[in-house]
Amino acid sequence: MQSTSTVVVVLSSLLAAATAVAGPNDQKKAPPPTPAPAPAPDAPAPDAGSGSATPAPADVKPEDMPTAVRMRRIEQKTQELKERAWQLKARSEILKENMLGGGVGAQALITHKSEMGSVYRLIKLTYSLDGTEVFSRTDDAADSLYKTKSFDVFAGPIAPGNHTVSAVATYRGNGYSVFDYMSKYTFTAKGANQFIAGEGKTARVECRGFEKGGMSRKVENRTAIDCKVTQVMPEKPTATPTQTTPGTTPLPAASAGQ
Repeated sequence: MQSTSTVVVVLSSLLAAATAVAGPNDQKKAPPPTPAPAPAPDAPAPDAGSGSATPAPADVKPEDMPTAVRMRRIEQKTQELKERAWQLKARSEILKENMLGGGVGAQALITHKSEMGSVYRLIKLTYSLDGTEVFSRTDDAADSLYKTKSFDVFAGPIAPGNHTVSAVATYRGNGYSVFDYMSKYTFTAKGANQFIAGEGKTARVECRGFEKGGMSRKVENRTAIDCKVTQVMPEKPTATPTQTTPGTTPLPAASAGQ
């Protein structure tokens, strides 16, 4: 009986020793945690305070927005339109100031008259006012432009003071029979004239293209342009006649003694 107890004690000691040597290496390891799947690129970010996603304001239709938000947007657009209108008005005032000089202003009326003979056919006509081109016509085929005997070059407001009008006319020779070679040549006439635009007046600048020197001058030296300037007052509106009822006689004006 004593030997059996001794064996049990020995076996218990050996089992305890084996367990101490093995330690945690013989324990079953827990599997690593499975990572959460990555969200889709187009999926909206979840709200930290709730489990549902809130759509971005840009994705909300105007009719689905709250009334206060819609009114705020309308006010912003209205303000932007007002600012643009103010900018355009200011720009218009600046242009008017530059053109009219801040006063009543002046007017200019520039015309061109063609007095060239049949030897020349007009193919191009250009006018400039103070270096800015205001009129240009071209007819490379020389079919129709030469038939127009007068041109309205410019009509509009200008600043009072000194101005310069310049013109360039290009002609193509026109010949027949033994003079057919003339169609191979072009001739240029240039002219410039200074004038003064008076305050509240209209400056009429009448230019003409003509042949100078007559037959005694060479064909290539005959083309010329000159201008004549006159100042005229604007026409005043005529007085409106007094309207009377049919069958009645207008009353005479009262005299000073009555």
